[in-house]
Amino acid sequence: MADLFFHGVGKRKTSTARVWLKPGTGEILINKKPFETYFPILTIRENIVKPFKLTNTHGKFDVVANIVGGGWSSQAQAFAHGITKALIAFNGDLRPELKKAGLITRDPRMKERKKYGRKAARKRFQYSKR
Repeated sequence: MADLFFHGVGKRKTSTARVWLKPGTGEILINKKPFETYFPILTIRENIVKPFKLTNTHGKFDVVANIVGGGWSSQAQAFAHGITKALIAFNGDLRPELKKAGLITRDPRMKERKKYGRKAARKRFQYSKR
């Protein structure tokens, strides 16, 4: 069971988190950096480990993640989504608890593209009456 990994990919906005879980002591590495230095804000770290706390698996897995794109908030949400998917790959019986907490659903909200003839997605050029 030493080489057993569980994989999950989480996404949010333009962030993508590839997450691998391995049975271990609870060490979390993100882009080869410790968890506490990559996400220094405590409330964000609590939201990330929420899937572990709901399923009573906190400290039972070593987590290795590669996160690319987006800002720190969307990266954190993508990371939590990836952890959730990896936990489901580990044990499908955890799915109802995670679903009830709303962690399985990918947030579909994305930035709207800029349209031609406008300054931005919806902003128009300033109207001049005279």
